[in-house]
Amino acid sequence: MTQADQKKIFLVDDNATNLTIGKNALIGKYNVYTIPSGEKLLKMLEKIIPDMILLDIEMPEMDGYEAIKIIKSNESTASIPVIFLTAKTEAANELEGLTLGAIDYITKPFSPPLLLKRIEVHLLVEEQKNELKNYNDNLMEMVEKKTQTVVSLQNAILKTVAEMVECRDDITGAHIERTQAYLQALLEKIVEQGLFKDKVSSFDMNVFVQSAQLHDVGKIAIKDSILQKNDKLTPEEFEEMKTHTVFGEMIINKISKSAVEDAFLYHAKIFAISHHEKWDGSGYPIGLAGEEIPLEGRLMAIADVYDALVSARPYKKPFSPERATEIISEGSGKHFDPTLVEVFLSIADKFKEISETIV
Repeated sequence: MTQADQKKIFLVDDNATNLTIGKNALIGKYNVYTIPSGEKLLKMLEKIIPDMILLDIEMPEMDGYEAIKIIKSNESTASIPVIFLTAKTEAANELEGLTLGAIDYITKPFSPPLLLKRIEVHLLVEEQKNELKNYNDNLMEMVEKKTQTVVSLQNAILKTVAEMVECRDDITGAHIERTQAYLQALLEKIVEQGLFKDKVSSFDMNVFVQSAQLHDVGKIAIKDSILQKNDKLTPEEFEEMKTHTVFGEMIINKISKSAVEDAFLYHAKIFAISHHEKWDGSGYPIGLAGEEIPLEGRLMAIADVYDALVSARPYKKPFSPERATEIISEGSGKHFDPTLVEVFLSIADKFKEISETIV
């Protein structure tokens, strides 16, 4: 690939050392422009539209927050993906950056391989979004292929974002793939038994299961020191971890606003915000109880907890499938929907098979 074919990355930081380290990490794979201030960034944007901006927050005169507000308010630059590079680690700072339009938040000093991977994943998401938009712009010419192509692109976006989460949270292994398989098994049994007919009849089953990949997408906003901790979290760390549900809903909302076709994200948003709610109202982030909890959340609660129980973690050994089944049963009416627990118990052998074959 020639330099002219490479994606253009603007690296904005008032620290010359950071600019050098960042450029050395990216050069060769991307066409990197180093920019020492927010003011010069805005001037460069008048001449060149990059494929991505890596933006420092703490800069004199114009900080990153001010710069991104201007970028997102300008029609010609609003769609440029922005990743914040910063030494700030508080969740409130991350939330502010994401709210202003950033797609990710990487703390400094950063790992060059991780930086490269995050950029690669986000650029791939942008390509998929652009392909989806181009498809819809030419809809009249492609109407016969519409359904197949849209589903393919939607699944590609979901898979890419889900893989980005697993790239950071590498202790979960094939968690996303297994939880999808558990959901599929639960849904098939629900349909067979004629349960929740009014709700389930409106589901596009393929889209429903695919959307579940994004249930933990909010973890991209959680600090690595918490997400990859090799021990149990402190109470304070656990409170921060809980915010991944809220971040997940917010991130999916932002994706929805950028996508021409966003119906497939409807379930994804519900999975993200509700999968840690509990039947007795003691869950989070809202504290919903009983059937106040969307069916998506009640289903994912069983799939998610079962997989956590049978999986090894740095701070615990895996439970046997049989013991995990007992724990789910004991949680009926407390953590889990009693009706869904009965469905689960009828296919516990299927769950065991999934846990042992998808590794």
